[in-house]
Amino acid sequence: MYEVHALEPILILLSVGIFAITLMQRIGLSSIVGYLIAGMLIGPYSIGLIHESETTKLLADLGVVFLLFDIGLHFSLSSIWEARRDILGLGPLQIVLCGLAFGAIAMAMGLGPEYAVILGGAFALSSTAVVVQTLGERGQQTCPVGLTGTAVLIFQDIFAIFLLIFAASLEIGGSTTTESGLAIIVLLAVLKAVVAFIVAVVMGRYAVKPLFRFLATTKNEEIFTATALLVVLATAVATGGAGLSLTLGAFLGGMIISETPYRHVIQTEAKPFRHLLLGFFFITVGMSLNWRILIGHWAEILIFLFALIAIKALLVSAAARVFGWSTPGSVQLGFLLAQGSELTFVIIAMPMVRESLGEGLVGVVITGIATSLVLTPTLATLGNRLARILRQRIPDSMSSDALLSSATTTPLLVFGMGDVGRMVVGALEAHNLPYDAIEMDHDRFLAASADGYSMAFGDPSDVRLMGTLAFAQRETLVVTIIRYEVAKALMPIMRDRYPNLTRFIAVDTEEDKTRFEAVGMRPIVNRSFPRGIDIAAAVLRNQHVDEANIQTWMQRVQERALQAAADLEESRTVAVTP
Repeated sequence: MYEVHALEPILILLSVGIFAITLMQRIGLSSIVGYLIAGMLIGPYSIGLIHESETTKLLADLGVVFLLFDIGLHFSLSSIWEARRDILGLGPLQIVLCGLAFGAIAMAMGLGPEYAVILGGAFALSSTAVVVQTLGERGQQTCPVGLTGTAVLIFQDIFAIFLLIFAASLEIGGSTTTESGLAIIVLLAVLKAVVAFIVAVVMGRYAVKPLFRFLATTKNEEIFTATALLVVLATAVATGGAGLSLTLGAFLGGMIISETPYRHVIQTEAKPFRHLLLGFFFITVGMSLNWRILIGHWAEILIFLFALIAIKALLVSAAARVFGWSTPGSVQLGFLLAQGSELTFVIIAMPMVRESLGEGLVGVVITGIATSLVLTPTLATLGNRLARILRQRIPDSMSSDALLSSATTTPLLVFGMGDVGRMVVGALEAHNLPYDAIEMDHDRFLAASADGYSMAFGDPSDVRLMGTLAFAQRETLVVTIIRYEVAKALMPIMRDRYPNLTRFIAVDTEEDKTRFEAVGMRPIVNRSFPRGIDIAAAVLRNQHVDEANIQTWMQRVQERALQAAADLEESRTVAVTP
C-alpha cells in the first residue's frame, strides 16, 4: 500500500497540471498562472486534495534542477565574450541599481541586511524564458534591444546562481546579521562558485565532450539521453554534497554540455522533463498560498506589482543611458525587462526566506511576480510605443544632415532598415566596422530607432541629398530595398559622379539579379536563412574581413535564428511553462 500512497500525489499533480495547461492555453494566459492557481485550489488552504510530502518536495526540487539545467544549456563562454560589454557592464550595473533599490525597501520594512541582499537581488532578476519568447514573437532577437536584453539576462542567470549559493549558505550556517559575517558568507559563496565553474569548464572540455563524441558513434539515442540525464543529476549531487546547492550543479551540468556540439540534441531530449517537473514546482508553490490571505491583501499586491514594474523600468533605462543608449531605446529595454523572474519563486520558496517574510507577504510577492510575467507582452508593447513617441520628439536626429554631424564620414552607407538592413548592420557591428544608416520610410525609421538602431531619416536616391550624404567620400553603398526603376534612372548619374562607389543591393530572384547587374549594381540574392545573411556576408568580404570570422559569425546568427524559430513555433503549438 505504501507504493500506492507514494503514487497518489504524482497522479494528482499530473491531472491538475494537464487541466491547468489546457485551460490557460484556451484563455491565452501563461501556464505559470494556471499552475499557481491550480496548486492554490488543491492545496491545504482550499479543498485539501493534496498536502506537502517528501514526494511533492522531491518533484519540486527536480523541477528547479531542470530549470537551471536548461539555463545552463543556453550558456557558453563564447556567448559571454561576444556580448562582454553588455554582460560585464550593463548587466552588473542594472543588478546593482535594482538590488540597492529593492534592498533598501526590504530594510525599511524591518528585514535584516542578509535578507535585503537576497530579496534585492531576487527582484532585480527578469524572466529569461518569457522575454526571449516575447522577442521571438516580435522578431526582435537580433536588433540592439533584443541582443542587449538577452545579454543582460545571461548575466542575471549567472548572478542568480551566486544568489542561490548565498541563500543556501545562510540556511546552512544560520542567519548572520553582522556586516563582517555577511561579507564572509558572500566571499565564500563567490569563491565556491568560481571553483565550481573552473571545474565544470575543465570537465566539459576534457571528459564530457569526448564521452559524447564516443556515444554519438553508437547511434543509440537512449544511451545519449540517459547520459545527459546522468550528467545533470551527477553534477547536482556533487555540488550538493560539497555544501553548495543542487541548482548550481544543474546549471554547471547544462554549461558543460553547452560547450559540446550535442547541445541542441540534448536540449530537445530534456525539454519534456523540464516542462513537466517545473510544472510540478509551480503547483507546489501554489499549494502554499492561502487564497483568503490574498483576497485580504489585494491592495498590497497591486502596490507591489506597480512598484516592481516602475522601479525596474526606470532603473534599467537609467543603466542603459549610462552605457550610451538613446532615450527611446533605453525606455524600450527598461519595459522589456521590467517583470519578475521564475527564479524569484525558487528563492522565495527557501524556508529561511519564506519565514522571514511571513505567509501574507510571501503570497503578495508570488502573486505580484506571476502577474508581471503575464503582463510582459503588454509591457513590451507599451515600451515600444513610448519609444516611438520619444523618437518623434527628437527632430534633430531625423534629418540626413545628422550623418554629417561627426568629424569624419564612414566609408559604408546602408540604405533601408528592414530585416535585411538590420542583418547587414548587425554584421558590421559584430566586426566593429563603422557605418552610417538611413531610412526613408517614417514608420520603419521609428520602429528601428525604438529598437536601438542609430540612423538618419531621408532618401539617398534623391539626387539633391547625394552631396549632403557625402557619396564622394564613401566607398560602399548597401541598398536593402528593391527599387529597380529608381536604380535604372540614377545609375548613369552615380557612375559619372561617384565612379569608385561600390553599390550592393539585396534581391530575391535571379531575374532581379540580372536586371540590376545590367544597370551596374552588385546584386546579392537572398537565398539563406535568416533573410539578409547573404548580402551581409558579401559586404563583410568586400571589407576584407577574414573568411573564417565570417563563417563563424554566419553560423552563430543561423543557430540563433533557428533556435528562436523553434522556440516561437513551440510556444504557438504547445502549451508549456514560459
